[in-house]
Amino acid sequence: MAQHLRRAGYTITELVSPKRTGSNRRTRSLAATLGAPVSNLDNAVLNANLVWFCVPDRQIAVAASLLAKKTNWSRKTAFHSSGALPSGELAVLRQRGAAIASVHPMMTFVRGTVPSLQGVPFALEGDLAPLRIAQKIVRNLGGLPFKIAAKHKVAYHAWGAFASPLLIALLVSAEQVARAAGLSAADARKKMLPILKQTIGNYARLGPARASSGPFVRGDAETVRKHLKILRAIPEAREVYLALAQVTLRSLPMQNKSSLRQILSLMSALGAVEVGDRVRIIEVPPLKPTEHRTHTIFQRCLGKVFRVAGFQKGLIELQVGRVVGRFPGAETIWVEPEFLERVDSPRR
Repeated sequence: MAQHLRRAGYTITELVSPKRTGSNRRTRSLAATLGAPVSNLDNAVLNANLVWFCVPDRQIAVAASLLAKKTNWSRKTAFHSSGALPSGELAVLRQRGAAIASVHPMMTFVRGTVPSLQGVPFALEGDLAPLRIAQKIVRNLGGLPFKIAAKHKVAYHAWGAFASPLLIALLVSAEQVARAAGLSAADARKKMLPILKQTIGNYARLGPARASSGPFVRGDAETVRKHLKILRAIPEAREVYLALAQVTLRSLPMQNKSSLRQILSLMSALGAVEVGDRVRIIEVPPLKPTEHRTHTIFQRCLGKVFRVAGFQKGLIELQVGRVVGRFPGAETIWVEPEFLERVDSPRR
C-alpha cells in the first residue's frame, strides 16, 4: 500500500515497525524504496496528518493503544486496513481527537507481488470526515471507493474469502483430483489455466447462469454419479464437490433437476453406494400406526447387513428375504439413506 501511495504522489514520512528497526529486513527494504525513515513503537514520531495501520487484525487495537500517547492526535486521521473489523478498533485514538475509518481494498496481497489497484473496490467505513479523505485517496490510487456499514463488514470479508483464498483452496482440491487422473500438481495448474481464464471471462461477461456448463447444466445424473464414485478415493475433494453441487442445484438453471437431486442425496448420505455394496440398517424409519407388518419386518432387519439391489426416487432397495424368511411381501424393502450405514470401506 505504501508503494502505491508514493506512486500516487503522497509523501510517506515514516514507517513504524512493531519490531526493532534492525530486526525487520522487509521494513528496511521498503523504507529504502520509499526514502522514508523507519521507527518502532518506542521512538515513533507520528508527525504525518494521516496514520495508516496496516497490521494483522489482532494487532490493530494493540498498536493503536501503544501509539495513543506518542503524539497529539487532534486533527489527525487514522485508518486501518482490516476487511472484517470496523473502524472502532481505533477508538482509543478517537478518544484523543483523531478521526478514524477503515479502508480495505478487495485485492489479494502476497509476498513478492505488487498488484495494480486500478479498478479495485475499496470498502470504506467510519467517521464522515475521514471517509471523504479516504474517497479522495482511493480515487487517486485508481480504486473504486464504496461505503459499507460496520455491521456488514464480517459478511463483506467472508465474501472476499470466497473470491480469493477459498478459490485457491478449490483449485488445490482440483489438483488432488488431477493427480488421480495421472497428472502432477504442477502439470494440473498449467493445464487448468485456459479453462479457468475462460470461465472467469464468461462469468464477468455473461453472468453465472449463462457461464455455467458441464454435466449439471445438461442434467447428466449418471456422469455426476460416476464423479462421486471415483471421488470416494479423495474424501476431501468429494466433500467439496458435494457442497458445490448443492449450490449449483439451488442456484443455477439445469435440466433433469429431480434426478440430480436424488443422486446427490444418495451419494451424500452413504458415500456413493453402488449396487452390490453392503449396508446396515441402523434405525427403523418412522411408520404409520397401521403399518404393523412393515414395522415387524424392519425390526427383524435392524442391525443386519444387506446388499444394495437398486435405487428409485431417492430410496435404496434391499433384498431381505433371507432374514425375514417367508414373511408375506417381505422379499424387498425400500429404505431412505439416512437409516443406513456403509459396511464396506470405499473401493479404490
